[in-house]
Amino acid sequence: MAPGRLLAFESKNQPLLGPKAFARRAGRHVTVASLLIVLSLGAGMVGYWQFEHMGWRDAFANAAMLLSGMGPLEQHLSPDGKLFAGLYALYCGLAVIVAVGIIAAPIVHRVLHRFHLESERDD
Repeated sequence: MAPGRLLAFESKNQPLLGPKAFARRAGRHVTVASLLIVLSLGAGMVGYWQFEHMGWRDAFANAAMLLSGMGPLEQHLSPDGKLFAGLYALYCGLAVIVAVGIIAAPIVHRVLHRFHLESERDD
């Protein structure tokens, strides 16, 4: 892995990472995905606070419900609030998919790298 590249992977010509290095890599990916989710939750809370004048607890509950895919708690929104909630819901769907991809990437890479190394040994 090149210095300064947070989520970099080794190339197919490099050996498989050891268990400790792999655990550090997986931990970095979980940290980045968690940061994405926390920032997304914060953005949703600020949006509900700004557009619907909700208190922070209500804004948290609505943003968390949308981010988790459950849907908003508050159904009676202003026109601006409806636009925000719709756009935020679309964003949340993508943010969750990206977060899962970030977490799964080191596992998938390790499996594919191992298959590549095994196929080279068979040749």
